[in-house]
Amino acid sequence: MTAPSNPRRGCVAAGHPVTAEAAATVLRAGGNAFDAALAALYAACVAEPVLSSLGGGGFLLARPQGGPARMFDFFVHTPRRRRPPTEAHAYPIVTDWGTAQQEFQIGIGTAAVPGVVRGIFAVHRALGRLPMADIVAPAAAAARDGVVLTPFQSYLMTLVAPIYLGTDATRALFGVTEGQPQHNPDLAALLEALARDGDRLFYEGDVAAAIVDHCQHGGGHLTRGDLHRYTVAVREPLTVRYRDASVTTNPPPSAGGTLIAFGLALLNKFSLKDLSFGTPEHATLLARVMASTVDARTAHGSGVHLLEDATLTRYAAELTAARAAYRGTTHISVIDAAGNAAAVTVSNGEGCGAIVPGTGTMLNNMLGEDDVNPAGVHAWPEDQRLSSMMAPTALVRDDGWFAVTGSGGSKRIRTAILQVVSNLIDFGMSPEAAVAAPRLHVEPGHLSLETGLGPATEAALAGLLPGHTLWNARNMFFGGVHTVARTPSGDLHGVGDPRRGGVCLVV
Repeated sequence: MTAPSNPRRGCVAAGHPVTAEAAATVLRAGGNAFDAALAALYAACVAEPVLSSLGGGGFLLARPQGGPARMFDFFVHTPRRRRPPTEAHAYPIVTDWGTAQQEFQIGIGTAAVPGVVRGIFAVHRALGRLPMADIVAPAAAAARDGVVLTPFQSYLMTLVAPIYLGTDATRALFGVTEGQPQHNPDLAALLEALARDGDRLFYEGDVAAAIVDHCQHGGGHLTRGDLHRYTVAVREPLTVRYRDASVTTNPPPSAGGTLIAFGLALLNKFSLKDLSFGTPEHATLLARVMASTVDARTAHGSGVHLLEDATLTRYAAELTAARAAYRGTTHISVIDAAGNAAAVTVSNGEGCGAIVPGTGTMLNNMLGEDDVNPAGVHAWPEDQRLSSMMAPTALVRDDGWFAVTGSGGSKRIRTAILQVVSNLIDFGMSPEAAVAAPRLHVEPGHLSLETGLGPATEAALAGLLPGHTLWNARNMFFGGVHTVARTPSGDLHGVGDPRRGGVCLVV
């Protein structure tokens, strides 16, 4: 869904009407882009419970008008001590996407230290304008009054039914049918309490006590010390040049931004001026760049050394010689009329299946995510900030046009953002066209692609990677790249990715 230009106060793109409207309400009240992004994040925890939770973690890229960009890292942190496997409650489930299946570990023994609440307050203290009570109000009202279950959210519930409908506590919150309202009065009360008492309530007060008690008696790892010690890291973003633009994204220790930058740096070594979008030449180059990114991560990790000239030259040479033949995540993009911009990506994994009593909040299952914690559910490193594919991103062209974007989608985040950035810059697409264009994704030995590229291109890709899956429609598997852009004259426009129920509002 797209929105027209010429706004008065700002523009927001997000994954649900209630999420977007919370940001719009705050913009109308005089809030800036950061206030609006936080209001949308609170609302996403109400309206998009499979994708967002106060019990999860994420990142916010802040681009203040006239100031340096900052990345607020409030992703999850591993506990300081592991309980023995015999005491930790974790078990596998499988989600069925129709053309693909994925196994996850859930149970309260998969919950890492959540960072969302502390991240919200850190951003608000640094950049917010309105009182926290005003920012939290739309989400609290939605939780109390109820949010109608949309077709997309109903589809998500079907995918993860063992998590959200597997116990009496989860069924009481989420066991409604499409078109019916979901009410969460406990979450409404918690949101209002946070506005009143601050983040200490969650990390040191009554909520912290409830989390720890639930973990200690239910087979979780979290302790009072784990919650009390949690801190938000404010980092200098990773910035790279791509064609006539600067692209700013998530730096290490997270992997997603570096891998996007590596893919863009490889594409930068090839001219796309004479190629049309979706041709066999374009699509096979894109697929080979994705495959090289996977190979480079396997061989070298995902640190900034991936961007060294020697590494890039080696992989570019291999591409030239070759012949063509993260999960429950949501994203919010906001730009206000003054030019402040915020891009925030958050995740609860799939959720661990455990509701913290009295809070209406499900903790994350990040210790059971193989792409976040490849060592396994009982072998994670102690007391460490986990890496992530999440990569809220800004791109600024030399003519002054800029955009903020990002995506959910687990391992597909990096490829979804890479393709949208390339569509915007290489092919001059509008945000709507760049997001709507069919996508592909490469994993070791396997290619997934959306229909719409045409028989010749599909045949060329099949020849490049015989192990492939053709999806017959747009699907959330390929991410949800919610994007807002600002023209040099100040007009704002954007698009919410329809793959994930996207909405864009101009205020």
